[in-house]
Amino acid sequence: MAPPTTDTAVIDIEGLWTVFGKGASATTVHQDLNLRVERGEMLSLVGGSGTGKTVLLRQILGLMRPTRGRVTSLGRPATEMCGPGAASRVGMLFQHGALFSAFNVLDNIAFALREQGTLPADLVRDAAMVKLQMVGLKPEHATRMPADLSGGMIKRVALARALIMDPPLLLLDEPTAGLDPHGSDEFCALVRELQAELGVTMVMVTHDLDTLFALATRVAVLADKRVITTGTPTEVAHFAHPFVEQFFLGERGRRAMAPPTPLKES
Repeated sequence: MAPPTTDTAVIDIEGLWTVFGKGASATTVHQDLNLRVERGEMLSLVGGSGTGKTVLLRQILGLMRPTRGRVTSLGRPATEMCGPGAASRVGMLFQHGALFSAFNVLDNIAFALREQGTLPADLVRDAAMVKLQMVGLKPEHATRMPADLSGGMIKRVALARALIMDPPLLLLDEPTAGLDPHGSDEFCALVRELQAELGVTMVMVTHDLDTLFALATRVAVLADKRVITTGTPTEVAHFAHPFVEQFFLGERGRRAMAPPTPLKES
């Protein structure tokens, strides 16, 4: 019998190469990229345009095969992640929600559980209603259609759908895109609360520094076709590299890292 594993990595990427095209027209996006994501982390992937952040998410999901190297998710080859029962292993929050426009809110949330076909309809409905309320929506929202929802509500429904099967891993692509500052703050607070409650490991792609500082326990910077550094947001902000300096130390970065202004006494 093999000894029990003590590996705490939820995602392990080793020697990853991603090449599009062939011959003289080939474009290398990733070259010998390595990354580990530990259980319970909230890791943010950042990088300039064309550094392959979303490609990496798709490879973790098993939707794309790397040209070379190994991607392991939850101890299994990532290519097995998108097979039967995928929603019980990994949830995906897409940038614009990607709700089914012909389904109401409850049917969107229940979709993966209903498709599994192992539970009676009333239990599927009950489970979906629990998730609906877990993301801060009310029972009366269950019958609304996606076209009648605000941007913030769409994000919440999409999050509930991603969590319907209680997956141990959640991937988020620009989770606060399209939200105003107040809506973004509320959604980040919800994600933090759920992560603490569920213990789910999260990997996020974001361009928004406020979201990054609100959610990420660790940041991985993609540049020069690989992960050039990882660390807490504050640690990474001081790494010497042109992209890091532009991203973290520009006006938006300084504002995101500034300590809160103390309230004046009246």
